[in-house]
Amino acid sequence: MTDPAPTMPVRGGCLCGAVRYTLAAPPIASRQCWCRLCQYLAAGSATANLIVARNALTIEGALSGYSSVADSGSVMHREFCGTCGTPIGGYAEPRPHLYVLRIGTLDDPGLYPPQMTIWTAMAPAWALIDHRLAAIAGQPAPPFTPAPGTA
Repeated sequence: MTDPAPTMPVRGGCLCGAVRYTLAAPPIASRQCWCRLCQYLAAGSATANLIVARNALTIEGALSGYSSVADSGSVMHREFCGTCGTPIGGYAEPRPHLYVLRIGTLDDPGLYPPQMTIWTAMAPAWALIDHRLAAIAGQPAPPFTPAPGTA
């Protein structure tokens, strides 16, 4: 994604330190999302996310969760620290082998900047969207990553 590639593994966690994770493989993609649900999660802004292989992610600590239907129509399972409330990430039911990890939870959030912005059609008029990045009005096709055992 970036050059030179960060040394793996990459680590991160929540604000209070109760949840820590290790990412053992580079992300598949990185995106900012302006869907209405992400605006709730980010207190009015876009979320900044990495799409990672779930089997490359080890999470330690207790996560709380909340499930809802996203604007894409997929049931999303969102996970956060139950102590400090930091959103860690989540996954869509159709793609449980992928995890959407919040970039801001990386120990070094500068490692993987967003490569594209999605759901721009739902962004408020005041949104600051980086027009140097690819922009998609709605939900893009998921990155091609075969589910384990189907490749």
